[in-house]
Amino acid sequence: MTDLFDLKVKRQIERLTQHTGQTIEAEVALKRIAWYQQNVRPGDHPDRPSPRQAFELLFFDYMQLPESELRVVLETETEIVWLSLNPCPTLIATQQLGLDTRQVCRAAYEKSTQAFLSQLDPQLRFLRSYEEIRPYASFCREMIVRVDFAAMIRIALEEARASKQVGHRGYGAIVVLGQRILAQAHAAGLNGLHAEVIALQQAVRALGDSNLSGSILFSICEPCRECYSVARQANVTSIVYGLSNEELTQHGESSPATRSSESSEPSPVMIELIGHVLHDECRALIK
Repeated sequence: MTDLFDLKVKRQIERLTQHTGQTIEAEVALKRIAWYQQNVRPGDHPDRPSPRQAFELLFFDYMQLPESELRVVLETETEIVWLSLNPCPTLIATQQLGLDTRQVCRAAYEKSTQAFLSQLDPQLRFLRSYEEIRPYASFCREMIVRVDFAAMIRIALEEARASKQVGHRGYGAIVVLGQRILAQAHAAGLNGLHAEVIALQQAVRALGDSNLSGSILFSICEPCRECYSVARQANVTSIVYGLSNEELTQHGESSPATRSSESSEPSPVMIELIGHVLHDECRALIK
C-alpha cells in the first residue's frame, strides 16, 4: 500500500470510530454535491444523461478511479452494472475495526452516492448488492439504473382509481427498488391505513428486510406526517409524489396535512423529496 492509501485508511478508521453512519452519510453527501456544483456546468450533460455518463462522472471525474478497477459486466440504455475492484480504504478500515461492510456501506455510502447522482438526474438510481460485497466476495457489485418516474406515478394513479371504485377517496402508492416494483396499494378503508403505509408494509414483506434503503416510495400526493414517519422508519431513499398536501387542502381534503417536508421532527436518515410528477393528472383525479 502507498503512504497516501495508508493515510486514507487511518482517516477512515477515525471517522468510523468517532461518528455515526448518519453523520458520515450527511457529510459525504454534502461533499459530493459541492464538488458537482463546482465542477459540472449547466449544459455539460444532456437533459437525459445515460447511466454510462453518470457512471463515468462519478467514478472517473469525481473519484479519479481507473477504468481497469471498474469492470462493466452489463450495459443497456437504462442500466449499467459493474464490479468494483479498486483498493478501498473503507474495506480495510472496517476489517481492522471488526465491522461489517454491509452495514457500514449501506448506512454511510449508499444514499450519499445517490445524492450525487440526483444532481445529474434524480431518475438515475444507485444500487449496491449486499450479497456480493467485499470481503464476502472478491468484488462489489454495483449499478446505476434509470427509473421512469412518470410511469411509476401512473401505476400509483391506477391504484388510486381502484380506491375510488370501492368508494374511498382515491389514493394510491407503490414502492420501487431499481426497476422492480416491490409493492403497490390503494387506500380502501383497511384498518384506516393510508396507501403509502400499506405499500411500505408490503414492500418490507416482499424484500424480507425492514430496511428499504435504495427504494423509492411513489404516491399520487405528498405523504402526510404519519406516512412520512413510516417511510423514515423504513429508511426509503426517496419519496416521489404528484400533488402537494397544500394543494390537497385547497381542494377541500381533510387530511392531517402537515407536509412531510415541514415535519417538526428532524429525520435521522436522508430522504429525498421530489414533487409535482404528473401533477395535473394527479390533481384531476383528486378533484
